[in-house]
Amino acid sequence: MLEGQKRHLIATDLHIGFEGNMASNQIFLGKNTSINESIEQLLSLIDSENADDLILLGDVKSSIKTISKSEWNEVPLFLKKLQEKTDVMLIPGNHDSNIQRLVPEGITLISSVGIVIENALLTHGHTMPTENFSHVDKIIMGHVHPVFFEEDSVLNGQRVWVSLRAEKEKLFPSASGQIEITIVPSFNRYFYATKKKTYKKSISPIIERVKDFASAKIATLDGTIIGDESLLSQVI
Repeated sequence: MLEGQKRHLIATDLHIGFEGNMASNQIFLGKNTSINESIEQLLSLIDSENADDLILLGDVKSSIKTISKSEWNEVPLFLKKLQEKTDVMLIPGNHDSNIQRLVPEGITLISSVGIVIENALLTHGHTMPTENFSHVDKIIMGHVHPVFFEEDSVLNGQRVWVSLRAEKEKLFPSASGQIEITIVPSFNRYFYATKKKTYKKSISPIIERVKDFASAKIATLDGTIIGDESLLSQVI
């Protein structure tokens, strides 16, 4: 949740249509299992958090350069169901090429650069923001899919939140002061693994610039803090 003049519910990395890739590896979830779960969970959160709108931080769909058969059907269905409940904004990610062809009328499609709300830049995280955003105090992003890996831990393979604090000049050479970067975990609960080497993570130019210089808090989905910057290599 991002609170200010309005209450904004933020979610990222749904990867609708990813079941096709899993099916090719002989893993079958059942038709529309994950999309129905995502719709139900988001509608419930909109109610419980009294959200004024929903902001999707990219990778709504799963295929990168094309639109799969399932995405043609499922992405518009997903967006329409949410649109019936609240205003929806979509910031495209690197998997969202041609997504404008799937977006129903009335959904606000933002530039992939992102949008500034309450002095926070909301962006997917796959591109480097320009100096035009050097005034912001916070970046909220997805893309990285943070998951905790420690084989002896009960938390091994679970999605986590990551909050970083670093000097602004690492991102914006002309700026001074500090910036907070919140990495939102994938909303798709099937994005997990039990072994780090089997889980392919995305690289963000934002995180690459600050990760060696930042302080960090790592938290479970329910908000329990489980570590600091010493665990970053196990998470991102």
